[in-house]
Parts: sequence; C-alpha cells; structure tokens
Amino acid sequence: MFCIHKCLPCGLRNQVLQRRSLSVYTSVYRMNEDDIKAKLQQLRGGSIDLQKDQNGVATLMINHPERKNAFSGTMMLDLRDRVEELEHWTNGKGLILRGADNTFCSGSDLNAVKAMSNPECRLPLVSVALVQGKALGGGAEVTTACDFRLMTSGSEIRFVHKHMGLTPGWGGATRLIKLIGYRNALKLLSNAQPVDPATGLKIGLADELLTSTDGDSCLEEAENWLNQYTNGSSQVIRAIKNVVVSGRELSQDESLKNEKSIFGTLWGSPANLKALAQKIKRN
Repeated sequence: MFCIHKCLPCGLRNQVLQRRSLSVYTSVYRMNEDDIKAKLQQLRGGSIDLQKDQNGVATLMINHPERKNAFSGTMMLDLRDRVEELEHWTNGKGLILRGADNTFCSGSDLNAVKAMSNPECRLPLVSVALVQGKALGGGAEVTTACDFRLMTSGSEIRFVHKHMGLTPGWGGATRLIKLIGYRNALKLLSNAQPVDPATGLKIGLADELLTSTDGDSCLEEAENWLNQYTNGSSQVIRAIKNVVVSGRELSQDESLKNEKSIFGTLWGSPANLKALAQKIKRN
C-alpha cells in the first residue's frame, strides 16, 4: 500500500489518505457509540416524556420521581431521541424542560455517567429550564444547557460535584462561566453552595422568579413568560436562535458568514412579506 500511495499524484494521494483516516475514525467512533449505547440500555428506569403543542412550544419532562428524577442510562438515550425529534420539528419555536413531582433533577446514576460523560444537546428552539425543587449536580448542569432558567419559590440549583470528588463533565462549568462569569462560577463550584432564587437572579443564573407553586400553575406561568420570545414565525425564531448561537460559539468571520447566509433565507420569505404588508397597512 505504501508503494501505491507513493506513485499516486500528491493531490490524489492526500485524498486517499484522508478518506482512509475518515473511514478508520468513523469505524472506531461507531464501535464506541454502539458500546456506550449497549451499556446505557442496561441501566433502566424513568423516562423523558415529550409533549408538543400546536403553538410551537414543547415540554420535556424528566420523569424518574423514585430517584428524584436522576438520569438513568435509558433516560439519556430517551433524551437524545427526543432532542433529535425536536430538531426536525419545523413548527417548533420553544421548549420548556422540567422535572416530575416538583423536583427538577438530582443528577445521574454514576454508572450512566461512566458510560456517557458528555451528553450535549443543541436545539434551534428557545429553551427554558423550569426549576422546581432541587437541581443538583448533573441536574444543575442541565439547567445551564437551556437558554433561560426560571426558578420557583423554595427551589435551588447546586453544583455538588466537589462533594462527590468530581468536576462537572457535561459542559456545565464552561457554560456556567459564560453565564455568570469566572469569579461567581469558581465560588459555586469550589464551595458547592446552593443557589436560591434570589441569589440566582442577583448573579444572573436565573432569569425570573415565578410566583406559582404547584406544577400546573408553574407550567402555565413559564409558558406565558416564554411566549414573549417565541411569538411569531417559527422560521424567524429558529433563525434568530441560530445567529445568536453562532455569534457566541463561532469565530467572528464564520459567524458573519452564517448571519449573512441566514438573512438570505429569510429575505422575501412568507414571514418577511407578511411583516412588510402588516407594516404598510398600519402606516
């Protein structure tokens, strides 16, 4: 094989080498992914329940009350499947993530953490974590994966990893620093102190303190709060989420290119023409 590659023109030889490398990487990744999936399927219990409403707002319920809504292995797989479903929901605009029985999430089964240490979810929807009760450890990390956090009276967010001899492993520390700054993040992680709603508002971890206390009322209040950001065309809302995320995570040049490209998809679209027609009518 070495001789064949040496005799090939340089450009073609590079292409062959790149394809072989990609093939090897894909095979190894697929084996690892299949192995992880098999391990997670053995750790059963609980579910991730999805409800999609006609108004374009979905609710994801972390449902494992007998374990204070801790993630099991099968729940992690459920979460991945639900996220993929939401990614392809073209009418979707918003997402509320909550826990069953007035508890948000107490983290994860340690065996599940060992099997899959970085469950990252990205969605084109405006997302909010509805924190009732406790969000501990991995549960605290999950709240930072949402765009916003709403807290109810008596709730708390607490990064308890230190007491378990761990650090955040699901991206929670990185996102926390972006949310509340280096100094505040270091305090929360190194002291493992609970964040109540008042403190959450003060440091910027929480976006609103809800007045409701029971589950149904809290959900309705969260839906009303989220509506201010999801009112309008799903195409436009998803595009706005896209340009904001790219501005945060991509280089400036890449973000500018993405923003220009997305603008091009909206210019002259039905949503654009409808908005222009309404403006002319009002004038």
